[in-house]
Amino acid sequence: MVKEGYYFGTPPLLLGVVAFLLNWILAGVVLLLVGAFVFYFFRDPDRFIPTDPGAIVSPADGRVVIVTDENHGGHAGKRISIFLAIWNVHVNRSPEAGIIISMDYHPGKFLAAMRARASFENEQNVIALATLGGELVFKQIAGLIARRVVCWIQPGERVARGQRIGLVRFGSRVDLWLPKEAALSVKVGDNVKGGSSVLAHWPARPTSEPGNVARSSHASDGNLTMAGKQPR
Repeated sequence: MVKEGYYFGTPPLLLGVVAFLLNWILAGVVLLLVGAFVFYFFRDPDRFIPTDPGAIVSPADGRVVIVTDENHGGHAGKRISIFLAIWNVHVNRSPEAGIIISMDYHPGKFLAAMRARASFENEQNVIALATLGGELVFKQIAGLIARRVVCWIQPGERVARGQRIGLVRFGSRVDLWLPKEAALSVKVGDNVKGGSSVLAHWPARPTSEPGNVARSSHASDGNLTMAGKQPR
């Protein structure tokens, strides 16, 4: 379980015990149920991480709600949007191995995460990752109930495919942008698992190394390399 689960789940459990001691049975039951749900929400199961060369794994559990053409930084590509319902695992994972180029936190609205506008208007953390195939971008996006984006990594850090990188509390959305060269293997309506479901295949460039990709990206694309404020 993610450590945040103890912070949010322990108080209602303790209050539930106190309520039972005071013979407030209904209040005690409600508080215990709330505490149990919070522990369930912050669960963090281990996952089998695919080892196929060029596999891009899902950054989150949930349902694919959008697959669309989208340009990013002047480059053609596709965006995959994944909606996380309140019962999904909310730990986010890196879609591929590489080096974190930048993290740019954007304050914003708290629209329902299923709405298309959430990708652009909601509070979000935009992460650019240099991989052997090139550069990809994924976003942690807050939703109607989720009010806090949490990220455990920093720019310049090397991450593994499927590595835990953060979470968004209580319902959210994660977007993944890939260049047009990536061959997608999911469609709208598919249910995916963070770290284990393969969303696309994107072969490595010949003689590529993530550090070289990162340095090249810093020189060529200011939109992706200028780090903004860190997540709250």
